[in-house]
Amino acid sequence: MATTDLPPDNPPIGILDAPFDSALSDRYLVYALSTITARSLPDVRDGLKPVHRRLLWAMRLLRLDPAQGYKKSARVVGDVIGKYHPHGDQSVYDAMVRLAQPYMMRYPLVDGQGNFGNIDGDNAAAYRYTEARLTQVAIDLMDGLDEDAVDYRPTYNGEDHEPELFPGAFPNLLANGAAGIAVGMATSIPPHNVAELYEAAILLVDQPEADDAAVGALVRGPDFPTGGLVVDSAAAIAETYRTGRGGFRVRARWHVEDLGRGTWNAIVTEIPYGVQKGKLIEQIATIINDKKLPILADIRDESDSEIRVVIEPRSRSVDPQLLMESLFRLSDLESRFSLNLNVLDKTRTPRVMSLRETLLAWVEHQFVILRRKSEHRLAKIADRLELLDGYLIAYLNLDRVIEIIRTEDEPKPVMIAEFGLTDRQAEAILDMRLRRLRKLEEMEIRKERDGLESERNGLEALLGSEARQRTRLKRDFGKLRDRYGPEATLGKRRTSIEEAAPARDIPLEAMIEREPVTILLSQRGWIRAIKGHLDAAGIAAAKFKEGDAALFSLTAQTTDKILLAADNGRFFTLGADRLPGGRGFGEPVRLMIDLDGAVEIVGLFRASMAEKLLVAASDGRGFIVPVAETLAETRKGKTVVTPRAGAKLKVVRPVDPTADQVAVIGENRRLLVFALAELPEMARGQGVQFQRYNDGGLSDAITFVLAQGLSWTMGGESGRTRTEADLTFWRSARGAAGRMPPNGFPRDNRF
Repeated sequence: MATTDLPPDNPPIGILDAPFDSALSDRYLVYALSTITARSLPDVRDGLKPVHRRLLWAMRLLRLDPAQGYKKSARVVGDVIGKYHPHGDQSVYDAMVRLAQPYMMRYPLVDGQGNFGNIDGDNAAAYRYTEARLTQVAIDLMDGLDEDAVDYRPTYNGEDHEPELFPGAFPNLLANGAAGIAVGMATSIPPHNVAELYEAAILLVDQPEADDAAVGALVRGPDFPTGGLVVDSAAAIAETYRTGRGGFRVRARWHVEDLGRGTWNAIVTEIPYGVQKGKLIEQIATIINDKKLPILADIRDESDSEIRVVIEPRSRSVDPQLLMESLFRLSDLESRFSLNLNVLDKTRTPRVMSLRETLLAWVEHQFVILRRKSEHRLAKIADRLELLDGYLIAYLNLDRVIEIIRTEDEPKPVMIAEFGLTDRQAEAILDMRLRRLRKLEEMEIRKERDGLESERNGLEALLGSEARQRTRLKRDFGKLRDRYGPEATLGKRRTSIEEAAPARDIPLEAMIEREPVTILLSQRGWIRAIKGHLDAAGIAAAKFKEGDAALFSLTAQTTDKILLAADNGRFFTLGADRLPGGRGFGEPVRLMIDLDGAVEIVGLFRASMAEKLLVAASDGRGFIVPVAETLAETRKGKTVVTPRAGAKLKVVRPVDPTADQVAVIGENRRLLVFALAELPEMARGQGVQFQRYNDGGLSDAITFVLAQGLSWTMGGESGRTRTEADLTFWRSARGAAGRMPPNGFPRDNRF
């Protein structure tokens, strides 16, 4: 009968009829839990993921101790994937390579021989070419596996067994850090200095209730294998450790190398953790090629076994701090390492812990390990004492024991019955060699027995006293702290904790190559920037489209900001470095900004020409505005003047910082002079009335110094300037009608 012909209520055996959404949800949940608990998140007690634990366990069974020789990595990988970890060989080998890389592991767990990759980002050689063995750190991490310190479980195929976790007398989770991405959660833990961790652990042994601040005072911050500087404040680091979430800003370590005669280079000797040096060099080279940092001339890699990256400035006048701060912003010479202390606790439950909680969980685990090791040793002592007691009975009754053995067909039950021996004691006596029957052997047995009894009493006292357990742990931690202390090469702190100075503004000269340009804006709105500062003749010789001519011209630097004012009162900011070049006629400025074709341009000038501007509309109303209030590097610009209905922005002029007077002239050819102090300073608005008109409107306005008089250019080609020194006749209060200008004032009513 075909499967499709079966009735719905009688499905085939092995097929479960269930809603698709619930079936998918259940199976995805199983996958997620497997990824979280058995692949991606480390255990808080030994800081290892299953693949790392199985790697070290397999190497231990292969007897790859630090004092032994190396073995091929292929042998290790084969044992791991064949016995314990049925996954891809490349993924297992990659995990093993990382455990051996000194620039990734603060305290390497594997001692590699051969090409295990480098900090430039090159991959390791294939596992058939490399060899490996364990380091002393790994031995300390696994110390106690032979003493029933942890539980074991069957391997995936049930043919062997493996430890569920390591005893972990070495605080591997925080010492070496961890990183992983599971399903819906991730972990990211930086390495730390193990001597500081032991100091904090000793504190928590004595004072489990110690707060985060007390632990933070001993663990100053991360200690990366590649060194560098953590530039966060102490308060920020403390908050990150308290919550278990946050991050650390890590900078490269550098110094200035004096080359003589005022020249210098910046030498980078340590780079941030996790940054590949090769890619970092490429990144900075791209910055140079794209001219994103003109004060930087060159970069070269002179590294051998030590990192030495040479950064060459454009000139000797460049500030070294400015150059490096710019590179910190633009490149991975400064990077952020995130902290997410998401780990599996002792119940295999994932959760985010604080630094104190993490260390406390490890310390509590060490108490458990200490008790289990002590109980295991007590059991071993009891077994040995049982045998020694049997040997002593044999020595005390040696002649009778020999007689029983020689005369009885089954001596063991006779000995048990006559001397009150246990089965193990009787078996041990029967297996004893004749050479051990000498008198000296009896003395040695009594001596061994006394030593074991003394050790047993000590262990029983240890298990019965929490104070003794704390003392024992502190002593053990102290020994390991001395082994990995600051005096040891491996233990010396590599990363400095130095709060960075407040960020300072980087001048445009650092980001834009400073070059002189002449900016031309035509009457039809075409703009261009010609290299160099042109004189009047050069500007006159510039070519324009037929029927077009120059409207505004000014000299500037490529680092300048250019202000463009429109008659609707909006101001637009243009970067001089972004203007089209001088070849051709340029480009329409209205393509760069949102400026309607019916709106006219009434001003173009450098933003650095003055700190304040005099602005006035055609109806004679205006005010003083700071240049900073007009800047807005967006296409829509910024509204500064809001003219009344029918009026338009007419005048935009820089204010002379020494000026004390304002001269204004109307289309009715009336001149008025009043005090500059009568004008308000505003960021936006209509302003106040400059001059009163019966007909027409404002023609021009300017600020000047009264003591120097009012000057204007005479007509014709002479280019002469005339100055009117006595302006008493035209001086009045703001808002007056004014009087006819002096003889010779331009007929176009422009200053």
